[in-house]
Amino acid sequence: MSLELYKLPGCPYCAKVETKLDELGLDYVEHEVPSSHSDRDAVESVSGQTGVPVLVDPDHDIDGMPESDDIVAHLEQHYAE
Repeated sequence: MSLELYKLPGCPYCAKVETKLDELGLDYVEHEVPSSHSDRDAVESVSGQTGVPVLVDPDHDIDGMPESDDIVAHLEQHYAE
């Protein structure tokens, strides 16, 4: 499994996704993005936008899923027991 999460420290939407990842016991790689949207080239390259959180899940052909509610729903659908 090679989940990746693009996040910003202190972001409540990112924390929501991190909580779900932890609840499900999933390993993932964190990428902290700069606070300035204009400096978020890495997250923009994977998702086409500069907002966070963004999930990358190659096992399910997810190259860059934005929106915390969508990410949580995806994780529950594919990784919950």
